[in-house]
Amino acid sequence: MLGSGGEGVDILILSNGPGEITTWVRPVVKALRKQLGDDTSQVRISVMLSPCPHSTGREAEIARGYPEVDRVQSSDYFFSFLLWGKTIDNWDWRPQGVVLFLGGDQFYPLLIGNRLGYRTVVYAEWEARWYRWLDCFAVMNQTVIDPIPESYRNKLTVVGDLMADVAPTTLNFLEMAAEPIIGVLPGSKPGKLTQGVPLCLAIAERIYEVKPQTRFILPIAPTLDLDTLVRFGDPHYNPFVAKFGGVTGKLLVKTRDGEKQHFLETPKGLKIKLINHFPAHRYLQTCCLALTTVGANTAELGALGIPMIVLLPTQQLDAMRTWDGIPGILANLPLVGSQFAKLINRRVVKEGRLFAWPNIWAKEEIVPELRGELQGDEVAELVLDWLDEPSKLDRIHHRLLQVRGKAGAADKIAQLIGQQFPLNSP
Repeated sequence: MLGSGGEGVDILILSNGPGEITTWVRPVVKALRKQLGDDTSQVRISVMLSPCPHSTGREAEIARGYPEVDRVQSSDYFFSFLLWGKTIDNWDWRPQGVVLFLGGDQFYPLLIGNRLGYRTVVYAEWEARWYRWLDCFAVMNQTVIDPIPESYRNKLTVVGDLMADVAPTTLNFLEMAAEPIIGVLPGSKPGKLTQGVPLCLAIAERIYEVKPQTRFILPIAPTLDLDTLVRFGDPHYNPFVAKFGGVTGKLLVKTRDGEKQHFLETPKGLKIKLINHFPAHRYLQTCCLALTTVGANTAELGALGIPMIVLLPTQQLDAMRTWDGIPGILANLPLVGSQFAKLINRRVVKEGRLFAWPNIWAKEEIVPELRGELQGDEVAELVLDWLDEPSKLDRIHHRLLQVRGKAGAADKIAQLIGQQFPLNSP
């Protein structure tokens, strides 16, 4: 039994954005229940969200849908808890507990851990901060540990990459290229969808014209509803459809074996199947390549070993306003935010920095990042070249598998959590 007084323990998970909730929190809470049990009188799991520039507003709803989680508080009430120590629902707290950081600012677990008198565990991908005062770090790899003074390194444990818990599959690109399936991931937020949907429609329709046997799937992010997605393919709602060649998309609903299937249909008859299942890994594993925007999806595709083309269109320079820190604050200011966003994005494009997670991990461009005023035909030519030469897809696939982090991070984090509590004597 966990705890020293038979009263059970609290695990408070701090997180923020949609990527963290779906790709970090989800596997960790499953691992916690698997290792520590389902008895909530012994282990109670709460999720508290902090504000995030990438937020869609549905993160709390998603977290509440995880059966392993007992309590959820949305980001709306985070700072009142930080300042006054009270949740909106007046949560009670057990004498023993752990604050687990899975996204946000690493200063938050320091403050909240001190307030509650709980141990603190931080999952750190790239940098471990406040290591003098925080209790324990679960880090992605050794490079996070190297800059830390020797006297504090005992606090850091390499657990691997949470994204890598997605198991890759062996892909036969020679067979797949004959009847290819291409994944389309245009994003989940308006800033990306405004350009991502019409651009991907234009690319897909051009590929379909040349290779009509090609099929397309579009996994819908859990933070996005179907009607919102479809609107971005409607020129009456989204004027940027015209800037990407005018390829529109309308919703098509079919019934097969008593089950409704949804498609985004273009004027030339291309039907992109909309996937509402999350996570969509088993669907993505049928793809020989993917068209994607930047974000957590590039890490998932990389973990699956799926070749991808990363799209950074600049027709709307003020569309991208989801930067972290001060740039994100400036880009979202009323009235002047649009001008700041243009300046920031213009500079970022000129810098030539890497955005796709596999490229960041490898410190080189494994998968192409196309930036500029992109058009469907030019991107489609690259896709068609890959389909005509499957060996190129195979090389990218194996390179992606080489740079992905080690699997098993969620289980190792759960083990670290369990180690924070003394065991009762039988």
